[in-house]
Amino acid sequence: MSELIQVRKKAQVTLPNSIRQALNIEEGDFLDAAVKDGEIVLRVKKLVDKDQAWFWTRRWQEGEREADEDIRAGRVFSFPNAEEAIASLRKWGRKGSRTSDET
Repeated sequence: MSELIQVRKKAQVTLPNSIRQALNIEEGDFLDAAVKDGEIVLRVKKLVDKDQAWFWTRRWQEGEREADEDIRAGRVFSFPNAEEAIASLRKWGRKGSRTSDET
């Protein structure tokens, strides 16, 4: 997709609606601007509150992807209460078993 954009007073530019829609750019969003090989490259940036930044670390996102795959593959367990879940984890930690039903 290519659009012709005119630079206006105070070096302002307007992103065409087609580009905003294609990239889901909304009013108030931030764009990161860089020069690469003689071109201007704009990247949409979404800001995250500092106290939520941990969720977007590479390590956490890898864990999220692994958990999603476990859920899709049915590698999940249910427990009637927290005590039984903790007991199962302790047993698994001692014996390497995956559920409280296994010995």
